[in-house]
Amino acid sequence: MPIVHIDLIEGRNKEQIKGLVSDVTKAIVKNTGAPAEHVHIVLNEMQKNRYSVGGNLKSDEK
Repeated sequence: MPIVHIDLIEGRNKEQIKGLVSDVTKAIVKNTGAPAEHVHIVLNEMQKNRYSVGGNLKSDEK
């Protein structure tokens, strides 16, 4: 049973998330042979003020 964890910054709509999990599931099925119903995906959405790159919060970017 493949388990995939994806961390991303908040802001995607439902259709984007559905596309993401569909594409990731297809890639796992193709490359591992696991049935789609056994692929688990955990999405962790972070607030922009809880993620930093180079010492700068993403919420401070314009």
